[in-house]
Amino acid sequence: MMQHDDNQKNLLLAIVLSIGVLLFWQFYYAGPKMQQERDRLARQQQEQTQQAPGTQASGQPAATPGSPPVAAPGAAPGAPSAVPGAAAPAGAVHTRETAIKSSPRVTIATPSLTGSISLKGGRIDDLVLVKYREQVDPTSPHVVLFSPADAPNAYFAEHGWVAAGGSTAKLPARDTVWTAETTGPLTPANPTRLTWDNGEGLTFRRTISVDNDYMFTVRDEVENKSQTSQSLFPYARIYRVGTPKLEGFYILHEGLIGVIGDHGLQEIKYADVLKEGGSKTIDKATGGWLGITDKYWAAAVVPSQTGEYRASFLGIPGSPGQREAFQTDYLASAVTVAPGATAAAEGHLFAGAKQVNLIDSYSEALKIKKFDLLVDWGWFYFITKPLFHLIHWLAGWFASIGISANFGMAILATTVLVKAVFFPLANKSYESMAKMKNLQPEMEKLRERYKDDRAKQQQELMGLYKKEKINPLAGCLPIVLQIPVFFALYKVLFVTIDMRHAPFYGWIKDLSSPDPTSLFNLFGLLPYAVPQFLHVGAWPIIMGMTMWVQMQLNPQQPDPIQQRIFNWMPVLFTFLLASFPAGLVIYWAWNNVLSLLQQYAIMRKNNTEVHLWKNLGVEKWLAARRAANDKK
Repeated sequence: MMQHDDNQKNLLLAIVLSIGVLLFWQFYYAGPKMQQERDRLARQQQEQTQQAPGTQASGQPAATPGSPPVAAPGAAPGAPSAVPGAAAPAGAVHTRETAIKSSPRVTIATPSLTGSISLKGGRIDDLVLVKYREQVDPTSPHVVLFSPADAPNAYFAEHGWVAAGGSTAKLPARDTVWTAETTGPLTPANPTRLTWDNGEGLTFRRTISVDNDYMFTVRDEVENKSQTSQSLFPYARIYRVGTPKLEGFYILHEGLIGVIGDHGLQEIKYADVLKEGGSKTIDKATGGWLGITDKYWAAAVVPSQTGEYRASFLGIPGSPGQREAFQTDYLASAVTVAPGATAAAEGHLFAGAKQVNLIDSYSEALKIKKFDLLVDWGWFYFITKPLFHLIHWLAGWFASIGISANFGMAILATTVLVKAVFFPLANKSYESMAKMKNLQPEMEKLRERYKDDRAKQQQELMGLYKKEKINPLAGCLPIVLQIPVFFALYKVLFVTIDMRHAPFYGWIKDLSSPDPTSLFNLFGLLPYAVPQFLHVGAWPIIMGMTMWVQMQLNPQQPDPIQQRIFNWMPVLFTFLLASFPAGLVIYWAWNNVLSLLQQYAIMRKNNTEVHLWKNLGVEKWLAARRAANDKK
C-alpha cells in the first residue's frame, strides 16, 4: 500500500491533517483555555484576599423571590416552588478551620473518611479523604472534599423537608441546632441520631449511617403530635460555592451530573449552567441520582429508586463580593403525616473517590440506576470499561507476586494481550505489505506502460492485486481498528482514580501524569524550569525513537518531500505526546517495539528485503570498512 501513488497521497494527507488538527487544538484551544482558567482562578483568589471583613455569609439562601409555584411530582397543588438554596450565594467569612469550630459537631471517623456533621443545620459539611493526598509526596495534605457554608470553597450535602405552599409549619432550617441523641463519633458500627422539636407538635429525627467507604444513608422521620395533618416534601441537595480548578480536557466531564430516570445521563458544565437558561429542571422522574463531579472525586444524592421526584441543576451567578454557586437537588413526592402518626423518607449520599469497583458495587447492591456513569467512560464505553477491568485484574495479579510497579506492568501486559488479539489481522496486513514490496518491480512496469491512461493503469494494478491475493488496504486496517483501543486506554489512564499516583520504575511516580523530565534541561541536570510547550520527557523521546526505527523497516520514499514528512512524523508525535499521561506513552512505546519485531519477522519470513540497516546507514558504513581493509 505504501508504494502505491494514490494510497501514498491519501495516507500522507490523512497524517498531515491529523497532526494539523492536534496542533491546532493544542495551541489554539487547549492551551488558551487552560490559561484562561488559571487567570480566572488567580482573579478569584485576589478578590477573596481583598474582600472586606464582616461580609455576611450564608450557605443556604432563601428560595428565589417571585418564583412561580411548580407542583412537585405527584404532589397536590401548593407544592414548594424550589428546594432551599436556589439563589445568589454570599461570600465566606471564615477559614475552613474556624468555620468548622463555629458550630457544635458530631465527629466522623471511618477507614476512608474523617470529618464531622454540623449540628447547626444537620449538614454533612466536613469531609476529608484519608486514603488520598493532594500530591505524590506521602507527606502532602489529604484531599479535602466538603467544607462548611461559611468557609472558602464551601461544598456540602443537606437533607431536609419543605412544607407545602401556604403552610405555616415550622421546619428545620439552616440555623436549626439539632440535638445528638447518640454518643461518640459516626462510624460504620455506630450511626448518629439527631432530633429537633419544633415546639408546635412536630418532632424531627434524623439517623445518619455510613459504610467503610463513601456511602451515607440518611433517614428522616417526622412524628406528628399536633391535631392537624401535615404535608411535607423530602429533599436533598449538593451545594458548592465557586468553580473548582478544572482539568480543562474535552474528554473529561467536570461539573453537574446525574442520571434522571428515563431522561438518562445529564452532564452540564459549570460555565454552561451559569448562562441564562442554563439551569435545568426535570419533573416526574423515577430512579437515578444527581450531584457534582470532579476528575477523581464526586458527591451525589440518591433518592428512593421507586418514588417520583423532581430534579434540578442550578447555576447561581456571582456578583461583586460574591462568588458563583452550583446546586443539584431532588424534591420527592409529598409525605402526609396524620395526627399521632410518624412518616419517614430515606436517601443516600455518595461523597468520595470514584473507585470503579466500589461504584459498581453500590449500583448493584442499592439498585441505583446507571450509577456506574458517575465515571466518565466516554463514547467507547464498551471498550473502555472492560479494558479497565483487565488492567485492574492484571495489576492485582502482579501485586500478588510482589511486583511494586503493578499498574505499569499491567499496562505492558495489556499491550501484549491487545497485540495478541490483533495478531491474525496484523499478520495478514504485514504479509500483504511484504508481498506488495516484492511486486514493486512489476507494479512500476505497469505504471510506466500505462502512464498516459490512469484508468487502465488502475485496472491492471487491481488485476495484479487480485492475482496475487493482495488487499492494498490491508496495511491500514489494523491501525484503524486499534485507534478505539488507544483512545479507550487513554480514557482509562486519564479518568480512573486507580491510575492516580500509581508509580512505574525509575523517575515515573504517577502514570496518570506526564513524564516529569525534560530534554531541554537535560532531564533535570540543568537548574532551570522548562516552558510547558518544551516539556519533552524521556519516555516521549523513547516512544519517538521506537516509532522512527519502525518506519526504517520500509524503503525510502521516491518523493523527497514525502520522505521528509515521514522523517519528521516521529518528532511531531514526540512533542504531541509529551503532555499525555506517562502510562499512555509507555504503552505506545512498548507497542511500537512489539510491532517492529512482528513486522521484521514477517518480512524475513516472506523473503522481503528489510531496509532497516540500509536506511540507518549501517550497510554503507560496513562497505566503507571493508573497502578500507581491502586497501590495507
